[in-house]
Amino acid sequence: MKKKTYNLINNNQFLIKFIYGLIILNVILLILESYKSIRNEFGDFLEIFEIISVVIFTIEYLLRLWTSDLNVTYRGNSLKKRLQFGYSTFGLIDLIAIVPFYLPFLFPFDLRIVRILRLFRLLRIFKLGRYSKSLKTINSVLKETKSELAITVFVAFILLVLSSTLMYYIESDVQPENFASIGHSFWWAVATLTTVGYGDVYPITAIGKVLSAIIALIGIGFIALPTGIISSAFIEKIQEQKTKKNSKLCKCPNCGKEIKNYEL
Repeated sequence: MKKKTYNLINNNQFLIKFIYGLIILNVILLILESYKSIRNEFGDFLEIFEIISVVIFTIEYLLRLWTSDLNVTYRGNSLKKRLQFGYSTFGLIDLIAIVPFYLPFLFPFDLRIVRILRLFRLLRIFKLGRYSKSLKTINSVLKETKSELAITVFVAFILLVLSSTLMYYIESDVQPENFASIGHSFWWAVATLTTVGYGDVYPITAIGKVLSAIIALIGIGFIALPTGIISSAFIEKIQEQKTKKNSKLCKCPNCGKEIKNYEL
């Protein structure tokens, strides 16, 4: 029974497509609910749909938790395997997708807190990562390039600190309100380095303008770094997937190990 349930929730295409569509509908209805006219007219329908969705997601989570000890990627006894699923990324996402609905029934919350908890329904969109091959590819690319991206973020932080510190000493005397501290200058540095340039805070001294122009030019090239890293890794991953599709997999009759025979 447990094996059949495990195969059903992980391999049954009809059920996978049903959950996929239910997640999309939840996100769409969450957006529509923000319109006051729609909320007033279809409030009862939206509430019923939310209850049905939570019941389905709860059953799905409990079944995944129950059958998680059959997952060969987990190690240990049944309890440890279930804990590994519970602390996994998708396990936490599944839990967060349903917990905000039950919390108001267990603990008395202020109405504002309840509204904030309802916003957590938007996190259900991350459940698509379990079913969408595209999201799995993006997640794989980010994991493979995390060290390069971490270096980029570290360099960006250094540039932001240096820029905001220099601008503070240059502009603080003539603009004590906009550049009152290095922390205030940090906002200007972020807007300039990312080439957004909101224009609410800007230097007025000659040296400050020169520094701002240099930082803006650096930002143009700097923003291209993570984009290039991710795009190149993404192209490699797509090519790798195409290669796998064009290859034939067969198993050794003795050891059962997969052998790749690429088509010419």
